[in-house]
Amino acid sequence: MSTFNLANLAQPQGLALLKGIRRGIEKEGLRVSAQGELAQTDHPIGLGSALTHEYITTDFSEALLEFITPPVATPEQALETLDQIHRYTYSQIGDERLWVNSMPGKLGRDEEIPVARYGSSHSGTMKTIYRLGLGLRYGRAMQTIAGIHYNFSLPDAFWVWLQDQERGSSDSGQQESLQDFKTRRYFDLIRNFRRHYWLLIYLFGAAPAVCGTFVQNREHQLQSFDGDGRTLYAPQATSLRMGGLGYTSDAQKSLIVCYNDLQTYLSTLCAAISKPYPEYHQQGVKDENGEYQQLSTGLLQIENEFYSPIRPKNPAGMGETALSALDARGVEYIEVRCLDLNPFVPLGIEAPQMRFLDAFLLHCLLSDSPMTDEADYRAVQENQTRIVDRGREPDLQLIHNGSERRLTDWASELLDEITPMAQLLDQAWDSHDYQRAVTAQRDKIDGKVPTPAAQMLAEMHEHKQTFFEWAKAKAEQHRQYFLERPLSDAEQADFERLAKESLDKQKQVEDADTGSFEDFLGKYYAQYVFCQKGL
Repeated sequence: MSTFNLANLAQPQGLALLKGIRRGIEKEGLRVSAQGELAQTDHPIGLGSALTHEYITTDFSEALLEFITPPVATPEQALETLDQIHRYTYSQIGDERLWVNSMPGKLGRDEEIPVARYGSSHSGTMKTIYRLGLGLRYGRAMQTIAGIHYNFSLPDAFWVWLQDQERGSSDSGQQESLQDFKTRRYFDLIRNFRRHYWLLIYLFGAAPAVCGTFVQNREHQLQSFDGDGRTLYAPQATSLRMGGLGYTSDAQKSLIVCYNDLQTYLSTLCAAISKPYPEYHQQGVKDENGEYQQLSTGLLQIENEFYSPIRPKNPAGMGETALSALDARGVEYIEVRCLDLNPFVPLGIEAPQMRFLDAFLLHCLLSDSPMTDEADYRAVQENQTRIVDRGREPDLQLIHNGSERRLTDWASELLDEITPMAQLLDQAWDSHDYQRAVTAQRDKIDGKVPTPAAQMLAEMHEHKQTFFEWAKAKAEQHRQYFLERPLSDAEQADFERLAKESLDKQKQVEDADTGSFEDFLGKYYAQYVFCQKGL
């Protein structure tokens, strides 16, 4: 149930505030050769500096591009920016193309996967060493997985209004700053999101199969799709990216992160960063040649190493830790991290999916959100495992309030609860698009249309293609889509200017460095002292 009367939000003032929602996209994608093999080339100079460019950077690998859109008012605005970034990128990468699936294609040996480089500055060096550490700990192949991150925020005017609504329905008279209120309520959203994000994996998961090279020398329980092991899959899987072959690790299974409030969240992650983890401690920070191979020997090198489906965020400055930014300024937005690339659309995401996410997240915010304990944390993990490996299994049961419940029944109930949020957003925008977006997802639950994972396997069967062949063909289709729509001269010039400015800015960062890298790293880790009290 809602923490306040939803009818109040349906008034003109409330609807106007909903139009202040902002969303942005972070989209990862591998550069590959015309043959579909991982690109071994450097980050193209025409794309600017991966360290300082506003819209175009790299993630783990030099070949793993990441496109970032600023926060905007509508899904269409975000997609237009993302489309322009793609079109510019294709003007700079020659015969290469962008892989359109979350799971990579053919991979060689682990050491042949190039780690991203960010120049000679202390901050750039730190980013590269962090990635070397990820490769050391989890293997580089895992780090070639790509996804979509969805950033979501509500304007301060909405939070002021919501705070007034809650004060009006409470006799406590408790005074709370606006920032503290926002932070507390964003954590309410996060707890509900964690209870229900299995639904997003079911509806949008698009990674039921992998190329056989991805799991070479790794234990797995996948089946051969084509009889010769070139493609491996789980028949009822949704998103192998979110399972044991992707962003989960045995080491992090010991980490229980509490989302009941900001300070508990901060202290839990600080402890994971500050305390040495035996296996990583034995490996050491530097290799036998005295070269850095990881930033630290903690369970986490930095907070970004914690693979969570959602993160509270506040933009961090150069050299500032993400946790310090949260501690100093509270939560400004949330980042949804459990979304696969949709290989059926050129941009990897489309407006109806974004509208469903908006309604889903609004439901998470405006519904009661009880505090959680370790049992709840483990139930969330178990539901993720079930939905990843067996999500499309008929009559699959999930853990709900300590009992087993059929996925389809729970999903239908959630969609019933999300529908009023879609209606409110449609009222705000004088449209029916949000309700249509929810209906489209209900059709998947009812079996009227296939999920992306089911559609992908069906097409591979129909065309007798391996995962690699199917994905390579999709990449070529999307490449042609962008190449046939070059930017205007003015748009091209704007991106070229941004690239040059980013390269100039990188040089400025490098020239401004003082002291040794060891001193820089020491000062960086000293920031975690703020939440180490009592550890």
